[in-house]
Amino acid sequence: MAQRIAESELILNSRGAVYHLDVRPEELATTIITVGDPDRVPTVSKHFDRIEFTTQHREFVTHTGYLGSKRISVVSTGIGTDNIDIVLNELDALVNIDFASRTIKDQLTRLQIVRLGTSGALQGDIPVDAFVVSSYGLGLDNLLPYYLFENTDAEKLLLQSFRGQVEVSNGVAVPYIISANEALAARFKDGFHTGITVTCPGFYAPQGRALRGPLSHPHLIDQLTQFRFEQHRITNFEMETSGIYGLGRVLGHETLSISAIVANRIAQQFSNDGAAAVELLITRALEVLAQ
Repeated sequence: MAQRIAESELILNSRGAVYHLDVRPEELATTIITVGDPDRVPTVSKHFDRIEFTTQHREFVTHTGYLGSKRISVVSTGIGTDNIDIVLNELDALVNIDFASRTIKDQLTRLQIVRLGTSGALQGDIPVDAFVVSSYGLGLDNLLPYYLFENTDAEKLLLQSFRGQVEVSNGVAVPYIISANEALAARFKDGFHTGITVTCPGFYAPQGRALRGPLSHPHLIDQLTQFRFEQHRITNFEMETSGIYGLGRVLGHETLSISAIVANRIAQQFSNDGAAAVELLITRALEVLAQ
């Protein structure tokens, strides 16, 4: 007999929706776009031919609708892998747990989850307003060490090389690395840069920004930029990708992260119109996903 999941572990609200997202299973599509900013959800769903469901609870906004015959959900995650932990687990619960019996379903559903976000480039040849497909998510955020997961041989080699080239003090982070879904990434080739995306647990010191607080790792950006292993290099960093890729691996979903570059940290440039870059990224991503 399947083990029942307790009320304290899977929290449902008064309308039978999963607690943080306030979404019921029938209200979610199996193709999902995640965005950090709640206000970005309608900038995606405005392209839909029809919207059938909307909800908001805290920073989590969900719109589900159709682009042609393709059913798509757009979900805001907020910032950081702590929020990704909530969102990815609740998206998985919506399709793979029977809410009536509180048991895991015999037949599991594999979601397709694509993050459309913003990021800072760590290579001088990736200009602001460009797009980067994350071939790997390399986490400095410590989320995935709380889960059991398996790395591929290629990931192990990359991680070993990273640890040899980039100094991260003990107690700061346990670096981990997870690849994108290759089939999904292959759909985004023309006009996209590709490389490793580093996920940081903050916006200021973890990304090498010094305002008034002194940095414990003042050379981190230089080390990330200079990292090389075979054909791989670190192209950019942000705050969600490794969590999405990691939980995609743990839970068995197809995941991909694509970023509009709004800053180049090497050239110290910032986009004059980041909103226009994001809008173009949304348009191009929807064209691909609707196929």
